[in-house]
Amino acid sequence: MSEAPAAPRTVSAERTGTSLLLTPPQPRSGWRLLPARVVAMCAVELQKLRHDRTELYTRAIQPALWLLIFGQTFTRIRAIPTGGIPYIDYLAPGIIAQSAMFIAIFYGIQIIWERDAGILNKLLVTPTPRSALITGKAFAAGVKSLIQAVVVIVIAAILGVSLTWNPLKLLGVGLAVVLASAFFSCLSMSIAGIVLSRDRLMGIGQAITMPLFFGSNALYPVAIMPGWLQVVSKINPLSYQVDALRGLLLGTPSHLGLDFGVLAVAAALGVTAASSLLGRLAR
Repeated sequence: MSEAPAAPRTVSAERTGTSLLLTPPQPRSGWRLLPARVVAMCAVELQKLRHDRTELYTRAIQPALWLLIFGQTFTRIRAIPTGGIPYIDYLAPGIIAQSAMFIAIFYGIQIIWERDAGILNKLLVTPTPRSALITGKAFAAGVKSLIQAVVVIVIAAILGVSLTWNPLKLLGVGLAVVLASAFFSCLSMSIAGIVLSRDRLMGIGQAITMPLFFGSNALYPVAIMPGWLQVVSKINPLSYQVDALRGLLLGTPSHLGLDFGVLAVAAALGVTAASSLLGRLAR
């Protein structure tokens, strides 16, 4: 009695199995890895804040003092022309931008620490593009700055600052904070790629934060600045962030199209510069 013939394997199954053995699956391209890396980096930063909220509390002290002491004092003496709005209201968007910048401008210290711990070299040998790594870190800094901005907005509301609660405008505020923080974090990582040392980066960061802050429209209108400082303010991305925040939160005259355009271009240039210097940092 003859055996029953075995069922023939389908051609498609044979081809599929053979093709998988001979040709491994193509790795995802950089543009597919970019969103995943951004989300992963943001998740890591949120996990850090979840386990240790001390940073949020300590970083809230300085903006609270700016609003409580500097803002209320200059509101009483009316020494700075603000277009008819209380000075503390005028100051609040500038303090939001300042507190976000102070978080992002020292972000390069973290990437130097990752290099010293050997984490950066491990990341660079993965198929993830360098631009994806930098973009992920930049927007992770944006998330941390956004949380800080929410804290400052709550403090400002408690102090009686008249802010808008329009959801669309608040989304615009979040976008402005994230874009500006992405630029300043990339600036910090670019400096890290040049100086290669945490101590040097800390010194340079401290040296440029105050000029960036005082050379913007965060504390006073551009119109009352001396001519040379007006030039500095016009090339300072922080000025465009503050202008966007004032227009969205207070309804003052602003140039939102120009502001967001400058912030987007600055963030893109920052990612490009930091990505090109990342290899030097890992040597």
